[in-house]
Amino acid sequence: MTVVSSNEKYSFTKPNRPSVTLLAGLGVEGDVHAGATVKHRSRVAQDPTQPNLRQVHLIHEELFGELRAAGFEVAPGDLGENVTTSGVDLLALPIGTLLHLGDEAVVEVTGLRNPCLQIDNFQDGLLKRVVGRDEAGRIVRKAGIMGIVTVGGVVRPGDPIEVELPVGPHRALERV
Repeated sequence: MTVVSSNEKYSFTKPNRPSVTLLAGLGVEGDVHAGATVKHRSRVAQDPTQPNLRQVHLIHEELFGELRAAGFEVAPGDLGENVTTSGVDLLALPIGTLLHLGDEAVVEVTGLRNPCLQIDNFQDGLLKRVVGRDEAGRIVRKAGIMGIVTVGGVVRPGDPIEVELPVGPHRALERV
């Protein structure tokens, strides 16, 4: 299962679409976060010349089931993601993994999404469900992963996703 979403204006959620076009080096065509340099407001405030490592946001649909069990109502696009996946353990992928989406598009995984307090404005208490700590006290981020578009193409709901792991030692995902 793949669901695709985009929004041309700053808003926490993104409407589902019949398709999105990924543009190499930029992100999702027409999406507010598309661009070669950072577009997320907090990143722009720090340094607007930083490269945009957050061109595409992907979330695993399985997270929604976990959140529903905790009393939250979350659906594809609600958390601002561009691509909602199913059956791919996104959080376990290493940096540099290539995700082949549909017939043409390729997204290179750059890291973990670090959700901000806006997530609690969407549903109170949600931030604690998507960012927590494990038994050893390490921060665990579950709100999806980020990537850059290396090969453009159209992605539609239901398109397959192929995972191509990087060669060499794998580096665990960190927040970007």
